[in-house]
Amino acid sequence: MVIESSVTADGAAALADGGQLPLPWLAAPLHQALTQGRSHALLLQGPAGVGQFDLALLLAQAWLCEARPAPDQPGCGRCASCHLLRSRSHPDFQVLLPDALREPLGFGAMDAEGEGGGSAKAAKTKPSKEIKIEAVRQMLAFAQVSAARGRAKVVVVYPAEALNTIAANALLKTLEEPAGLLRFVLASAAPQQLLPTIRSRCQPLQMALPAREAAQAWLTAQGVDQPGVLLDATGGRPQEALLWSEEGVGAKTWLELPRRIARGEASALTDWPVPRAIAAMQRLVHDLMRIAHGAGPAYFPRDALPKLPAVRAALDQWARTLQQAARHADHPLNAGLLMESLVAQGQQAMRPAR
Repeated sequence: MVIESSVTADGAAALADGGQLPLPWLAAPLHQALTQGRSHALLLQGPAGVGQFDLALLLAQAWLCEARPAPDQPGCGRCASCHLLRSRSHPDFQVLLPDALREPLGFGAMDAEGEGGGSAKAAKTKPSKEIKIEAVRQMLAFAQVSAARGRAKVVVVYPAEALNTIAANALLKTLEEPAGLLRFVLASAAPQQLLPTIRSRCQPLQMALPAREAAQAWLTAQGVDQPGVLLDATGGRPQEALLWSEEGVGAKTWLELPRRIARGEASALTDWPVPRAIAAMQRLVHDLMRIAHGAGPAYFPRDALPKLPAVRAALDQWARTLQQAARHADHPLNAGLLMESLVAQGQQAMRPAR
């Protein structure tokens, strides 16, 4: 199971502060959820990297806020409840996350019993990318307790497709018969991977890519140079573009990548995580195949791509090899040799046709 997460380097998603939203393009879906939400469980679905988790937290804040001026308004950001939520200590809020995302999102590690802090044994093992049954059992105990502050009780599940089969089935009964003031927000970039019975008990709310102008303005405000380049590179996902920038993949690096691979420079990807390096090459071959079929590129500017006529059959083979490598990207036997092999095949695919 692959978990996509666009967490910025400074940690967790922000909450509304005095009515100001951390991601301006979330105003419309937040208003839609607050005014049209009729179910105790909402399913936020759409592409990763556009603020699904942020929107889930904003909904929790609005439902728990003790000074919200109107039902269609976000949380005030100033009341005791908003402060408790911001400090991750609200007694009526719980989040179900894979262990691999807890610390990046600012919720701390969990030990085997589900309490924060983490055990020595857990520290020695690689954090799980699944939401396991232990976390759901802790949520079930939380669900049986009355709301401490009397407003609501909110559970956020992110990403919902990370629920393993046992955990998903355990969650299902509470989704069917929620106790008292309990509300759920599930967020998923792959809702088709959820149990049909879970999807049927949630009201869907579709999220889309933000308008390009809004996304670029936000990235510029975050200090990203040439935001349009990284926005295209990430398929229009501003949070992912910011993450790339914070981790050293800037616009210049992205623009130089096609020609470096065409020269066979595996060192161009040496410092990249293997999954991201493979995804970058997949985007490159995607653009080259689009050009080979007479269309324009999607991820790279046209002038950044090698001006060499590529052999379509070689591109097809490279694409198949990359797809196979992506299945094992998290656990490569030898990352260095894998990169050298994939780059060499890409170099061969981009040579002039004879």
